[in-house]
Amino acid sequence: MTLGKRKAAAIAAICLALLAAGVTLACAMLVPAVAGDAAVVLLIDGDDTRDSVSVRLDSLLKPLPAWGVSLAGNMAGMPVRTGHYVLTGDDSALDVFYKLRGGLQQPVDLVVPSVRTSGQLAARLASQLMLDSASIARALGDSAVCARHGFTRQTMPAMFIPDTYEVYWDTGVDRLLSRMHREYDAFWNERRRAKAEALGMTPLEVSVLASIVDEETAIDDEKPTVAGLYVNRLRRGMPLQADPTVKYAVGDFGLQRILHKHLQVDSPYNTYLHPGLPPGPIRVPSVAGIDAVLDCERHDYLYMCAKEDFSGRHNFASTLARHNANAARYRRALDRRGIR
Repeated sequence: MTLGKRKAAAIAAICLALLAAGVTLACAMLVPAVAGDAAVVLLIDGDDTRDSVSVRLDSLLKPLPAWGVSLAGNMAGMPVRTGHYVLTGDDSALDVFYKLRGGLQQPVDLVVPSVRTSGQLAARLASQLMLDSASIARALGDSAVCARHGFTRQTMPAMFIPDTYEVYWDTGVDRLLSRMHREYDAFWNERRRAKAEALGMTPLEVSVLASIVDEETAIDDEKPTVAGLYVNRLRRGMPLQADPTVKYAVGDFGLQRILHKHLQVDSPYNTYLHPGLPPGPIRVPSVAGIDAVLDCERHDYLYMCAKEDFSGRHNFASTLARHNANAARYRRALDRRGIR
């Protein structure tokens, strides 16, 4: 065979190989990619590279489509875009490629919980997002960040309205806080603001009182009664004397028995020592708690004490004498259980 013929044969072989590779790649890109019929989720965070994404695709997709997506991505110089990607059983490798190249992620359901501390809030939010809890906690503790949204570090928990929201998994802290502020404004609509005004309270004051109501009782149908009691005390200029605020001041939510030494803790949150509402909510108030304050029960109760059956409910009283009798029964119940 002459040199010219050998060159022609070599070129033909290369062309055939490229054609075969092209056909193989085309097949790889057009067949269903996901192993099985169920959708799978691919999370890509800021530390991922093309290689790490390829490794994850190997575990989620069929071998040939996974190879096709990785090869196409390398050939196209595809950037790594963070996000929460849902790959369905109907997706071809080409569909997967377009999703990753275009950053076509699916939003996630973010559950904002009613929790007691900013640290708990940061941890719960971070567990559902690409964010780390430290970055959220820093923002919640930054006076300048809080001020941009019209709050202080003490009042910032009131901006979070417990509910489920659709957000992008890779949303940043600033965007998350802006979204929560918009949801806060939407929640405090004209109807709720009118109810707060009728009580002589601002939305923030309602949220602070609601946080106390939430801590006093986990029973929703009792919350309007508790709220009405505290509204009565506020209107009479009486100190709230709310045990949950003492627990918050002490830093021990697990206290089962409030002692005289606890009542002497000098904190602006101790409503036995300081009249009026504390400077901020003692937890992220629930929607049920907020609405319980806005629709608080009209009655003449001024005192409450946990029921001696430990049901979580309370005995209410309009006079100190009746309250003292209720409190004595509860103390005897504590003594019988050895709770000191």
